Amino acid sequence: MSAPDTEATAGLKAFAVGEDAAGMRLDQWLAARTAPNLSRNRVQALIRSGDVRIDGKVVGEPKAKLVAGTLVTLGMPEPEPAEPEAEAIDLSILFEDDDLIVIDKPAGLVVHPGAGNWTGTLVNALIHHCGASLSGIGGVRRPGIVHRLDKDTSGVLVVAKNDMAHRALSDAFADHGQTGDLERAYHAIVWGVPPRPAGIIDAPLGRSGTDRTKRAVVPAGRSDARHAVTHYGVVEKFGARSDATAFASLVECRLETGRTHQIRVHMAHVGHPLVGDQTYGRAFRTKANKLPDDMKNLVGDFPRQALHARLLQFRHPRTDDILRFEAPYPADFMELLEAMRRLPSE
Repeated sequence: MSAPDTEATAGLKAFAVGEDAAGMRLDQWLAARTAPNLSRNRVQALIRSGDVRIDGKVVGEPKAKLVAGTLVTLGMPEPEPAEPEAEAIDLSILFEDDDLIVIDKPAGLVVHPGAGNWTGTLVNALIHHCGASLSGIGGVRRPGIVHRLDKDTSGVLVVAKNDMAHRALSDAFADHGQTGDLERAYHAIVWGVPPRPAGIIDAPLGRSGTDRTKRAVVPAGRSDARHAVTHYGVVEKFGARSDATAFASLVECRLETGRTHQIRVHMAHVGHPLVGDQTYGRAFRTKANKLPDDMKNLVGDFPRQALHARLLQFRHPRTDDILRFEAPYPADFMELLEAMRRLPSE
């Protein structure tokens, strides 16, 4: 009898070779051990691609003979997603030429296909809209995503159509305007009002210790800590009080770095999470109960984080012209803003 199989880590399986398996072909034995999840052809492909080891050494030959007492490990690479398909999805286009396209992304539209969102994304829409004008990114006819907005964040976003534009825009966004002409401004409606009219939030971000899909402010020395800096300014206060506080406020945020969920995490970190943010501001949702009845449901049930990419400026990678785009507030953001403006001041 062979020794029991062991599983080392996620995506990596280990199998002990017993006396009864000595002399058997590696592919035949491993296919039997992994059936019905893997076919013999699939096992052979994994062996040839270097994903199978015997006692830690890569074995690239499916016909290799097994030796009793050895340990066979099989690494299961992440499955590659299918190529995105073209889909006829309406887009609000602010600018387009042979090199790039600038859109006003609506809230609810995912930028790139991924787990749970393989269709209905901006990439699917762009493949349909741009068609043959996509000369390819990395040899593949697809749009070049150089920056992203969260699914429920609205506003200005630029996408490259070819390698030249993709490289130039990627470099500009990596620099975050520190030496170039890139300028980005986001508007957010947050609970309360920061104590100073303008400030800088300098706090490294990493994965949350309780939920790997979330980000959190972490110690700078932690292995996954990433430098993150947000500049903010208060644009408007709502329900201002005599003690200089307010029920809520409209703030403008400009990024010195571009980390995942950066504005949302940083504003929550300083005690002013975004209205509607169920990930980082859930604890503040009950504040809406203090509002007049005609506003309570609108504010308390706002279905997304109140964040809008208001402004984007960059230098065109081919013409060298400075392009500047501003996206008006979408209807839901404007309705929330107008409701906040009806709050009386003390």
